[in-house]
Amino acid sequence: MMTSLDGYFEGPDHDLSWHNVDAEFNDFAHVQMKEADTILFGRRTYQLMESYWPTESGREDDPEVARLMNETPKIVVSSSFKNVTETKIWKHVRLINENVKEEIIKLKNEKGEDIILLASSNLCVSLLEWGLLDEIRIMINPILIGEGTVLFEGLKKKLELTLVKERKFQSGNVLLTYRVTK
Repeated sequence: MMTSLDGYFEGPDHDLSWHNVDAEFNDFAHVQMKEADTILFGRRTYQLMESYWPTESGREDDPEVARLMNETPKIVVSSSFKNVTETKIWKHVRLINENVKEEIIKLKNEKGEDIILLASSNLCVSLLEWGLLDEIRIMINPILIGEGTVLFEGLKKKLELTLVKERKFQSGNVLLTYRVTK
């Protein structure tokens, strides 16, 4: 999850133009993507990724992330979607639109690598409240944006976290990795 220093996940009208992304961040993203064998999305994040990574621009901009994004199995959690579409480039897509908690529990119990949740704040809050997230990685950008959508907006209960790792980037970004205390 990427956030501004004042705690916003996105700016007004879902603006992400303030994200502080450079070569070091891209290298980090490559490593993070390689750690996962499944990517979990909410609807809006999925639509953003689907509209970019399979395109020629996306594949030229960052071929490694594009390859990983296009080929890694993807699960979209959305009550408003009725189906998702695979193409010869955008592969391995599955939709969960009912019994979300139970389906995520099944997914977590399957053998495999990590499941990574990409930038889906509402879904993140649900998974936290259900006790289904083990770790949270928050990339704090050295910027104040003043308004937007608060990270973890809608969280209804207190959750204890333990800081397990931190990393400073030359750009001023700071990655904080927390283990969710059970």
